[in-house]
Amino acid sequence: MSDKNDISLEVSLGPLTLPNPVMVASGTFGYGVEYSGLVDIEKLGAIVVKGLSLEPRPGNPPPRLVETHGGLINAIGLENVGIFNFINQKLPVVLKKNARVIANIFGNTVDEYAELAKILDDTNGICAIEINISCPNVKAGGILFGTDPVQAFKVVSAVRKNTTLPIITKLTPNVTDISEIASASMEAGTDIISAINTVSAMAVDIYSRKPRLGNVFGGLSGPAIKPIALKKVWDVVSSVTVPVIGIGGITDYRDALEFLLVGARAVQIGTANFVNPKAPLEIIEGMRLFFESEGIRDVNQFIGSINIE
Repeated sequence: MSDKNDISLEVSLGPLTLPNPVMVASGTFGYGVEYSGLVDIEKLGAIVVKGLSLEPRPGNPPPRLVETHGGLINAIGLENVGIFNFINQKLPVVLKKNARVIANIFGNTVDEYAELAKILDDTNGICAIEINISCPNVKAGGILFGTDPVQAFKVVSAVRKNTTLPIITKLTPNVTDISEIASASMEAGTDIISAINTVSAMAVDIYSRKPRLGNVFGGLSGPAIKPIALKKVWDVVSSVTVPVIGIGGITDYRDALEFLLVGARAVQIGTANFVNPKAPLEIIEGMRLFFESEGIRDVNQFIGSINIE
């Protein structure tokens, strides 16, 4: 039996290489600063920071979070400090902790995405850009970039033209065929795909007869969506040749390993961070112990090894 310290968890996601396949998902770990006193963030594969826009955003009116059976519905509304405040105030603190930082970006026009990419391309300490395409294109009647392959292609192409950094495109599950969006993103030049973002959902109060969220509806995350996420990741892995990051309902190392088994090369931990900030580190340790017990010396031996015959 191998020593767990001899087991390699290093993964390559195209141009992006990480010491282990466990990241924290955008919107669930702040800018990394907030958790740095609780977690040794250097040990994480990477931190995907809270979504960034050109200007600061206040987000949606409260209430913005509703707990459900096996999940959480959020309608935060992409509240953030804006790209320049992040670069000047947040990023230097996180980099002092030796964290690997991935910037998540969003906009309401293709030009906004392009400008954000250009700014980050000139920023030291960013190892990749993750594009949130679950946003409305205000110049196209409010259609979500991530629900239309043509719109997805346009935004990924614009980002690609403005950065040499690795690009991750984060897909929404709220589509008929996620493979179509994945393929369009790959053709546009994305290096990596991450899936999935939250599932469209709502909650109501039978006594007040009102929605339980100030925004009426939001996005469901947490254990309830894991089976959906696993199937979507399988679909994406089967349709593209670029690496895939699995996201959705991962709470322990077993969940994470399920995504790796179906072909994801890395995972992102989201809602679990709210329950247990040390969940990502526990997942990394759980992986090591599992591989040790199975006689697996390299995580790459396990990735995509599902037997469907």
